[in-house]
This record gives sequence, structure tokens and C-alpha cells, in this order.
Amino acid sequence: MKYAGAAVAGRVVMISGGGTGIGAAIAERYAAEGAHVVVVGRRKSVLDEAARRVGALAIVADVANVAGARDAVASALARFGRLDVLVNNAGGHGFAAVGDTDDRAWACALHANLNTAFVLSREALPALVESKGQIVVISSLAGLFAGSSVAGYTVGKHALIGLTRSLARDYGKYGVRVNAVCPGWVQTPMADAEMDEFAANAGFPSREDAYATVTSDIPLRRAAVPSEIASVVRFLGSGESSYVNGAVLVADGGAHVVDVPTLAFEHAGM
Repeated sequence: MKYAGAAVAGRVVMISGGGTGIGAAIAERYAAEGAHVVVVGRRKSVLDEAARRVGALAIVADVANVAGARDAVASALARFGRLDVLVNNAGGHGFAAVGDTDDRAWACALHANLNTAFVLSREALPALVESKGQIVVISSLAGLFAGSSVAGYTVGKHALIGLTRSLARDYGKYGVRVNAVCPGWVQTPMADAEMDEFAANAGFPSREDAYATVTSDIPLRRAAVPSEIASVVRFLGSGESSYVNGAVLVADGGAHVVDVPTLAFEHAGM
């Protein structure tokens, strides 16, 4: 697929969690438009493969740790001399109810879903202020609502929206714009694994049947593919969104507009 690309060509884009799923799709989209892409993550094999596909710089680091985040930013600046867009995409963990979440699991959930974005944003801010750049934070529909038995994930994703608004409020005066994206179901390796488990437990014959079930009450009746979320991120991380700051853009096929108490009527054919 070819894109016009004038708005992002030559810009330097760093993506945390850039090895798979949404992060890899974001890397592919920016690279296709001529951006210089930096993918950051903890798993070297998948990161190197994603970087190879799009010609990106791969940096293996845990960016929830100050040293890892600082080194990642320094490596990008050493290679390209600037940083224009930071996409905080890394996340995961926290899939249990509060009563079933011990201290270690709680810490892991916040480490993955919140600390990565906080620490990496803080370390990247001087470069982004210099370039008047953008930060795009990948939250989730779980950042707006609570699913069943996903307490750590839900709290972390809610907190990301607060982080987005705080950054937008404090750094907009320096020309840095910060916005969040809240995807619903997206066909990523993580979601595929959830669907496989759901299918096995519910007796569905396939992953596709599981996806069909969890999206049956979404107006568009399907999950997103990663490239659809990448398009939203590309818009926010470009000059085309030049007056958008502190926004929370929901990309969930319409799930958030559904009035849950009326679903029983629809299921009954009324």
C-alpha cells in the first residue's frame, strides 16, 4: 500500500512495543511514508525482525527503567539527530481481579502499562520540545471502562489517559502535542491468544468464532486489524492534527456508544 507521505517523510518516530501487533503496524505505516523509525522493546528476536521488515533502528530496552529509556532516546538522537514523534505503545499484564492480584502482579501491571509511557515520555521530552513534536499514547477501551478480571490492566490504561492530559496541559505551551488512542478489540498476537483460550473454554470450533462472539454487540461487528489503529496514530503523530492536543480518540468500531442495558432487547429481537 502506498501513501502520499508529505506530512511525515523525514521525521524521526520512536515506537515502544514496536516488535509485534499494533506497534509493528505503526512502524510499517510510518516507514512506508518515508519516516525514520525506531522500534523499542524487550524481546530482541521479534524486534529485530520488525526492524528488518521496515528498515528501522531496533533498540532492546526496558523503557520503564530510567537507564533503558535514557539509552533508547540517546541512541535515536545519535543516529538521526532529532526526535519528532514518540508512540507509547508498550503494555500488557494485569489480567486478574483485585482479590486475585498479588503485589508482584500489581507491580508488573503498572510497570508494563503505565511506567513505560511515563518514564520514556519524561526522557524524550527535551528532544520533543526542541522539535515541537508529538506524543501518542496507546491506551485502550479498558482506559474508559472496566472489563471482567483485568484490574491491573484497567487501572494502568485509565492512568495513561491522565498522563496524556497532564502532558498535554504542561507541554502544549512548548509546542508539544500529546494525545491518546483507545482501541477496542484488535487482531494482534495477544488478542489471538485470548481468543484461542476463550474458544477452548467455551467450546467454539475456532478463533474466528471467538472473535465473532466478542464483537457481536459492536456496531461494526468485527475486530480491527492493526493497520487501522496505525492510521489513527499516524494522523495524531503528524502535522495533519496540528490543533489536536489532549484528546482521547476512541477506535473501537462503535463499542463505546452501545447502551448496555438495552442489549437484552436487541438479543430478544425487539
